[in-house]
Amino acid sequence: MSDEEETPVAKKARIFYGSLEEKERERLGREGGAAASDAVKAGIEAGHINISSGESMELEERVSERQAEVLAEFERRKRARQITVSTDDAEVKACLRALGEPITIFGEGPAERRERLRNILSVVGPDALKKSKKEDEKAKRSQEEVGVCAALLLLTAIDDHPRWIGAHAPHSAVMPPPPPLFVLQYQQTWYHEGPTTLKEARLWLARYSLPRATLRLDDARALKEVPESTRTVRQQELHKTLRNLNNFCSQIGDDRPISYCQFSPNSKLLVTASWSGLCKLWAVPDCSLVRTLRGHNTNVGAISFHPQATISLDESDVNMASCAADGSVKLWSLDSDEPVADIEGHSMRVSRVAWHPSGRFLGTTCYDHSWRLWDLEAQEEILHQEGHSKGVHDLHFHPDGSLAATGGLDAFGRVWDLRTGRCIMFLEGHLKEIYGINFSPNGFHMATGSGDNTCKVWDLRQRKCIYTIPAHQNLISSVKFQPTDGHYLLTGAYDNTAKVWTHPGWSPLKTLAGHEGKVMGLDVSADGQLIATCSYDRTFKLWMSE
Repeated sequence: MSDEEETPVAKKARIFYGSLEEKERERLGREGGAAASDAVKAGIEAGHINISSGESMELEERVSERQAEVLAEFERRKRARQITVSTDDAEVKACLRALGEPITIFGEGPAERRERLRNILSVVGPDALKKSKKEDEKAKRSQEEVGVCAALLLLTAIDDHPRWIGAHAPHSAVMPPPPPLFVLQYQQTWYHEGPTTLKEARLWLARYSLPRATLRLDDARALKEVPESTRTVRQQELHKTLRNLNNFCSQIGDDRPISYCQFSPNSKLLVTASWSGLCKLWAVPDCSLVRTLRGHNTNVGAISFHPQATISLDESDVNMASCAADGSVKLWSLDSDEPVADIEGHSMRVSRVAWHPSGRFLGTTCYDHSWRLWDLEAQEEILHQEGHSKGVHDLHFHPDGSLAATGGLDAFGRVWDLRTGRCIMFLEGHLKEIYGINFSPNGFHMATGSGDNTCKVWDLRQRKCIYTIPAHQNLISSVKFQPTDGHYLLTGAYDNTAKVWTHPGWSPLKTLAGHEGKVMGLDVSADGQLIATCSYDRTFKLWMSE
């Protein structure tokens, strides 16, 4: 083959772009025939030939629904952020109960519970709580109306049948049963009649406390006349002294943990209570043992000096009182290692004893949900006061002698007017048990220490908490104001430390670290020179400024 001859060009296959649907329809139309159409139908039914019929899916509807759900969720979260929920866990539980929701869920804490309430309110609306409260008020009003009607019916029935009250019926008479009436239920505070000695004691307390309150107010007015610069200089000197506090003495006090310590009124003795059942008197500041008091058979919760002990009382008189976990309360003198007397009547653990400033009355707190007041002159119990839903742990009397404050394991505190018997202030805000409570010498401030690691300061004039100190890393076992002027506050806790806080201002001044165990008690001497702390490590320590 010569080069001049042309090489034949190979035929290329035609490539179709796009759908072959129209070409296939034209071919089928040309070929026609029943056999071809049957074959195509069979192929379509078998799924080998796919010819669309013009159907389409509406995606916009589903997308718009999803967008609406997302927008609704964002709006709900926005509403939830704007809803204000109380930080009091008791109020949060009450709101959940009013909405018909469970007040707690397994593993849920106070913060999670508040967030759950906020989410619920963002769905049902904040007005749901107001509606439920209005319904409750209506129910109470209707119940009171029913009670009044029932009382009227009862009085009418008694007038018609005087024999039901037994006024004129002989002993042998058979009285017909009264007609069935409504059961009366009163949702209010009630008081029962006390003994005559209680009335006399209340009058005596009023006569005792009013002059002391007058003197305290006179001292406050005199202090106000002191120039502000002079008061500031004094406060700065006190703060400088407190910042220089150091461990002056450390003494092993017992074989078991030391649960309580207190200075004597003359600041020359220190008494300690131990879980071994022993109480010991120590001379300070050299920490030498003076006497061991034997009488308790179980853990001693507290021991306290009479307000006039070591000052005007004779050593053979009752100078101290102690309590123990078996419910026993014992009275002690300074010249004997055996108890002078026992106070009987408690069936459960007595955690604290406290003397009234007059020295005539002794207060005890018990885990039977009550506290009691004993008149040592009359040698009897004159007041058995209930009011807490759990055990009462601590008790302290107002410097004037007019009030008593109690802290309970129900996380609430109460302030009682001893002259009238009324609870004049309800301390609500702690999340866990109250283990310490103390009045300030200024007469209107009060501090509470709790298992929620905080110390709250309350103002009796405003009847509310004015400051919350996030004081420690563990539960606070005791709180104590400076006994003379109340210019600083002491807190002891289970994080092995005690801390000193300014008053007012509530800023930390000094951390007293040195114990190897939980700090279970503390006290300040009456002259303000010494601070004592006792611990689970079986030691007590004295702290003094250099």
